[in-house]
Amino acid sequence: MHGDHVKLYIPGPIEVSGDTFQAMSAPMIGHRSKDFAALYEKIHPQLQSLFGTTRPVYLSTSSAWGVMEAAIRNLVQKKVLNCCGGAFSDKWLDVSLRCGKQAEAIQVEWGSPIDPVAVEQMLATGEFDVVTLVHNETSTGVQNPLTEIASVVEKFPDVLLVVDTVSSFSAVPIAADDLGIDVLLTGSQKALALPPGLSLFTVSEQAMERASGIHDRGYYFDFLEFEKNAQKMMTPSTPCISLIYGLAWKLEQILDEGPEKRYARHERLNAMVHDWVDSHGFKHFAPEGYRSKTLTCVDNNRGIDLPAWIQAMREKHSLVINGGYGKIKGKTFRISNMGDETDETISSMLDALSDTLPS
Repeated sequence: MHGDHVKLYIPGPIEVSGDTFQAMSAPMIGHRSKDFAALYEKIHPQLQSLFGTTRPVYLSTSSAWGVMEAAIRNLVQKKVLNCCGGAFSDKWLDVSLRCGKQAEAIQVEWGSPIDPVAVEQMLATGEFDVVTLVHNETSTGVQNPLTEIASVVEKFPDVLLVVDTVSSFSAVPIAADDLGIDVLLTGSQKALALPPGLSLFTVSEQAMERASGIHDRGYYFDFLEFEKNAQKMMTPSTPCISLIYGLAWKLEQILDEGPEKRYARHERLNAMVHDWVDSHGFKHFAPEGYRSKTLTCVDNNRGIDLPAWIQAMREKHSLVINGGYGKIKGKTFRISNMGDETDETISSMLDALSDTLPS
């Protein structure tokens, strides 16, 4: 690690361990070689297990936004219902419109969860054939009620459910097949604790069938191209091989720890941060019962000078948290507990917060 290394407790990219970088430094291989096919084949069942699916899991050299846009281009025939309640879910509506699709939002106040009843009322109109949902809205710290919303969408057989799990995947249990999710997608730079640049996703048979009837899917993010290549344990375009080496290493770590222990660890560390928030006179931005397990969005109700505080943490303790995002920048701050963090590292970080917190 560099001597001037500042440890990240922001909600992404998050801290990447030295052993992960070491795994990523394995010798380069040809992306159309048997070696690459063997690498993909090795990690594929592990990915299926984490995704909770028997379907293929695809690897895309892009941020998750590539797949989020791809879902719109591949699947929307009639109209898409974008569930909006934060910077990233709101942006999905903009992306839908930029793709030339008919789109409408369920818009809730930032900091509020999506209401499953509202989703059902909208779908009952018969206007929509796709629903998009950000499971864990990173900008607000809200974890939306995925199980309840998935149950609603299941009542409408022709409606496909697309779920962004970028900041919740591998930290809370999400089973794509059991929940009836048609596209489940995530990125590498959050709870997986890898550098940015890799997204992972799975697509249901029904969604793949829908895509086959849409003719302006493009190429780079064409679901059918991913499917065709995955049958040979390949990717449509040149993959980020070093990141996939890192992914293989992380998957071994996750399975060694055990998914259930990993979920419990994230919940425990998250509770430690919540206790700190409560004990220092701050309020939570997300309501009780709908709070993320991987990050905490804190209401800056004490009116702290966040830039000065964050700079003090950086200078004195070589760590950094986030000073809020989008229209709630400065009004909130965000603390991550995802990835490889432990009781010791979170305790140390919270001590640093307390030490530098303006009185």
